[in-house]
Amino acid sequence: MSDRSIQIRLGAGALLAAAIMLLYAIPNWVSAPSNIPNIVLSPLFWPNVLAGLTGLTGAGLLAFASQSSDEPAAPDTDSAGAAYLRLMLMALIMFGVMYGMPRHGMVWTCMLSFIATAFVVRTSHPAAAAVSAVLVPLALYFFFAHVAGIAIPQGNFVRLP
Repeated sequence: MSDRSIQIRLGAGALLAAAIMLLYAIPNWVSAPSNIPNIVLSPLFWPNVLAGLTGLTGAGLLAFASQSSDEPAAPDTDSAGAAYLRLMLMALIMFGVMYGMPRHGMVWTCMLSFIATAFVVRTSHPAAAAVSAVLVPLALYFFFAHVAGIAIPQGNFVRLP
C-alpha cells in the first residue's frame, strides 16, 4: 500500500469520524445545562473542539495526499517479538500510570508516562517529545487549576502552586 492511499484512507476515516461525532454522537449522548456562564466549561465545548480538529486533520490528510508519491510504503522491519515487547512495555506504562497517579499526582505522572511512551514508540524527535512531555501537562494544569478553577490531583511529594 502506498503512502498516498494510506493518507486517503486515514483522511476519509477522520472526516467520517468527525461527521459522526458532530452530527450524531455529541448531540445525542452529551448533555449540558443551558445556564453555564463560561462556554469553555460546557460539557459540549471540548467534544466539539476535538471533533472539529479531527475533521481538520482528515481534510489536511486528503489535501496533502495529492503531493504524496504512489511508491509503496517502507516495509516494517520489526520482528513480531519486538512488537510484542513494545506492547508489553505500553501495558507496563499504563499500570505505572494507575499506580503513580495517587502517589505522584496527575501532572508528574503524565510527564513521566508521556516521555516513556515517546521512547517506547521510538520517536524520531526525542527533543520535541521531552519538551512536550513537560510543557503540555504543566500548561493543562495551569489552565484547569487557575483559569477553570478545577482541582487537579496533586501528589504526596511535590505540590504545584
